[in-house]
Amino acid sequence: MANIKLSGFTLAKGDHLTGDDAFEYKHLSDASIAIVCDGVGSAEAGAEAAKRVSGYLLKNLRNRPMSWSMEKTLKHFISSINAILYHESIESYERPELVTTVAVAVIEGDKLYGANVGDSRIYLCRNNRLHQLSKDHNSDEEGMEHVLTAAIGMAEETDIYYFENIIRAKDRILLCSDGLYNIFDNERELITAMSAGANILVKYASKKVDDNLPDDTTAVIMQVDEIDQTCRLKSLKLPIPEKLKAGETVDGYTLLKPLVQNERTWLCSRKGKKYVMKFAPHEALEDEKVLDLFVKEAWNAKRLKAGYFPKAVIPKNRTKRYYIMEYVEGDQLKSYLKRRLLSIDEGVHLAKFLLHMEQFLLKYDLVHADIKPENIIRAQRKGKTYFKTVDFGSITEIFSTASRAGTPSYLAPGRFHGESIDEGSEIFAIGVTLYESLTGKLPYGEIEPFQTPVFKKPKPPTRYNPKIPPWLESIILHAIETDKEKRYRNYSEMLYDLENPDKVKPWYDKSASLIEREPLKVYKIAFIVSFLLNIYLIIMMME
Repeated sequence: MANIKLSGFTLAKGDHLTGDDAFEYKHLSDASIAIVCDGVGSAEAGAEAAKRVSGYLLKNLRNRPMSWSMEKTLKHFISSINAILYHESIESYERPELVTTVAVAVIEGDKLYGANVGDSRIYLCRNNRLHQLSKDHNSDEEGMEHVLTAAIGMAEETDIYYFENIIRAKDRILLCSDGLYNIFDNERELITAMSAGANILVKYASKKVDDNLPDDTTAVIMQVDEIDQTCRLKSLKLPIPEKLKAGETVDGYTLLKPLVQNERTWLCSRKGKKYVMKFAPHEALEDEKVLDLFVKEAWNAKRLKAGYFPKAVIPKNRTKRYYIMEYVEGDQLKSYLKRRLLSIDEGVHLAKFLLHMEQFLLKYDLVHADIKPENIIRAQRKGKTYFKTVDFGSITEIFSTASRAGTPSYLAPGRFHGESIDEGSEIFAIGVTLYESLTGKLPYGEIEPFQTPVFKKPKPPTRYNPKIPPWLESIILHAIETDKEKRYRNYSEMLYDLENPDKVKPWYDKSASLIEREPLKVYKIAFIVSFLLNIYLIIMMME
């Protein structure tokens, strides 16, 4: 999430090389997570417990059931890992030894969710004031304040403190072990030090004690640069129409005809000009996740201002939940390909267009995630072909693990096995689209939803279109390589080859026979051998 910056750092106590603390932080597609664990030093396996708890919570928060509230999610997974470690301790040590504290914070939209067990803390810094949001589980008895009354793995059930807050722009959330906050007796000093990030904060704490920390010291900082605008858009009380019909007028836009089968995207007109009007799905009335996705789509459509996409606006005074896009006069590329293929020049132009579009999205840490001819418009301006990419709804964060997001026939093989979306998987989709645009065929055939395909060696595109030059065929085969280690890894690599065809090296399957890889060389060798053999036979006959 570009509006939130995460940083984390840890130092071991004294002259130790490793400590008992562990931390994790991660941006997900719809949330940011931070975790700090302080393995109890008096326990034999405190360090192991800290590492396991932080890893367990990160993994399960990434894959949490979407129907669960955040409170249920945090309490469930903290309770689960607590029970696991406690029973393992009893079995292996006959007493609790896998013991650690935990502090976890999740930012989702404009909400901060947090939970802790033990004395690792969560602070909120706002307007230069520090507020402790977590609760210390320490003894109230005088002289026993350092003794924990609750920790992960200490007992079969544990006391979990949970809280929720609304966050604001410029807020900073600090998660830290007691090794950090015990060094600072001045709130102002701690606020100043944490403004530079976790690394500087922990090193500053170390310098305060002459680089001889009395305890392992860890900090993770979540810096909120701005509030996610999708939260503001979602909070608007806008009705979602169940049915729409041609001739109906919405906020001055007259609906002309539906452009897709579900009748949520309409061609419309206003003051003699045509537009595209996209309404939220009817399911968004009951399913908050569907609403979230539509709001995110509308926000991306509005903010991604570049020539690669139709211009889009979210009208300020709208009376229903929709957004407006410019109408591009042209053909859906899929429909155009049913009539004729792209020329070689158009194909190269398309590939460059898609790669430049992806590079633009990368600035926002985004990918299109559903590149295919159905989502590309081919249009003409003053006799020249140009393209536009549509479907803002598919755009998602790079490295997202959204399972099979996209269209099966254009998915890279690794995506069928849970691999994240990255430049390589997007390049695969671009390669498949280019192959189809120049041949009318899919390199690996039609793949049905929920099918896990076997990727066989694709036929060279020149088999279907002999006009394709060898250098372009090499680029296409390089882009649709099933082995991601052999495929282009970055958009810039593929762009360089497209812009420098004379430097493109032949691309072939290394498992192929020599005659498949380098037929010309084989024929030359065969000719030379045959020629020499004939000379030898003539000499033998003369003797």
